[in-house]
Amino acid sequence: MNFKKVIGLIVAGCLQCVVLSAGAGDAWPQFRGPGGDGHSDAKDVPTTWSEKSNIKWKTEIPGTGWSSPVVLDGQVWMTTALDEGKSLRAICVDQQTGKMIHNIEVFHIANPNTKHKFNSFASPTPVLEKGRAYICFGTNGSACLDTTTGKTIWENQELKLDHMNGPGSSPIIFKDMYLLCCDGIDVQYVAAVDKNTGKTIWTTKRSVSFEGVAPDVRKAYNTPIVIHNEGRDELISIGAHRVYSYDVKSGKELWYCDHIGFSCVAQPLFADGRIYMSTGFTKPVLMAIRTDGTGDVTKTHVAWEFKKGVPNRSTPVISGEGNKKLIIMVTDDGIARCLRAEDGEQLWQSRVGAGFSASPLLIDGNVFFFSEKGVSAVIKATEKLEIVEQNNTLDEGCMGTPAVVGKALYLRSKTHLYRIEK
Repeated sequence: MNFKKVIGLIVAGCLQCVVLSAGAGDAWPQFRGPGGDGHSDAKDVPTTWSEKSNIKWKTEIPGTGWSSPVVLDGQVWMTTALDEGKSLRAICVDQQTGKMIHNIEVFHIANPNTKHKFNSFASPTPVLEKGRAYICFGTNGSACLDTTTGKTIWENQELKLDHMNGPGSSPIIFKDMYLLCCDGIDVQYVAAVDKNTGKTIWTTKRSVSFEGVAPDVRKAYNTPIVIHNEGRDELISIGAHRVYSYDVKSGKELWYCDHIGFSCVAQPLFADGRIYMSTGFTKPVLMAIRTDGTGDVTKTHVAWEFKKGVPNRSTPVISGEGNKKLIIMVTDDGIARCLRAEDGEQLWQSRVGAGFSASPLLIDGNVFFFSEKGVSAVIKATEKLEIVEQNNTLDEGCMGTPAVVGKALYLRSKTHLYRIEK
């Protein structure tokens, strides 16, 4: 066996161990958790709740924001917008008591851009590291805050674009880089910013040609991932009409695969040498793409496609091991489906509610679904359909994906933040 490949497998295994161990701890520092995959190995998280049961605390959050809550060192962070998008703010709540710790105006925008009525001016999810909160408002700017004092460490308002419908892409942190997708109707690129100084390290323009393509189908709202693949670290990012792999250090494009969609929201998934991705609007397709190629892999590396009932907005979750892996997802209108990851065959489907933007979570062998209507469902992550609970109801639904820390869910509704715990 090739020595370099052996070393690569060992490194990948070590990285996977780090991610898995993080899931059991007391942190949920970014969108979809420590591994960015929606996984938590927490135990004893409640599968039933209501306004009158299994609620440790409930805190009203001012303004409007669809960013997901993130948790580290006893703090829960999110963003919000007041005054019709003029006041862009970071909110911090005490994890144990629900008491507001910080309510900080990060940026004041005299003339906010337009947004879609479905979106908010504060939809990107923050990222936390010890002592730092990285806050993003898309074209309006990014900032790093001191989590103790709330003071600004750095700001960056260089990454400009016209979202048309408001911001949506969340940043991620990898080593010393703050990474963000910037896909507007005018410009389309990915960017790396020094997480310590806020200075832009590199930007890479999307290579797809938009000649003759209407501006509103050039945009995307994707949150990227970093994978360790073939001995290198790759940034996987979905733009309109094309998914890309970039060298993280330099921003150089490594490979791409064309697809049919735009306004891509769902985050890519990675497992066993494949990327799984939703192509976005208008009629989404779930694609499985092998990651061992270079250049244009459109005709050579697509393992399978699934075209019935794929989400536009929420990100699927992968469950299981080896060739037993399952992909579980929910459509925008509330139909959950389970596919076999190996070949894309559907194993079951079930209605779990109506209206879904939040991504499902895998917790202790169950998949949790959270709707915009306030109704949540729990289904076993198995090849045969087994519904655990389908009637969890809160006064308001959620647009962002909850966090899981210890034995608790931190669920942000349209108006409040809840700590859900037995």
